Amino acid sequence: MNKFEKNVQSKNNDVIDSGLAFVVGFAALTLIYVIAQVFGIVAG
Repeated sequence: MNKFEKNVQSKNNDVIDSGLAFVVGFAALTLIYVIAQVFGIVAG
């Protein structure tokens, strides 16, 4: 075991962090898409 494995800064589960990052990224892209659709409908 090396010295980095003994002193871990974050003990969170990586699956939870990955899932949260996916949800946040998906929500941001969805928000951009919705805004673009609203502009398209209003302008058209």
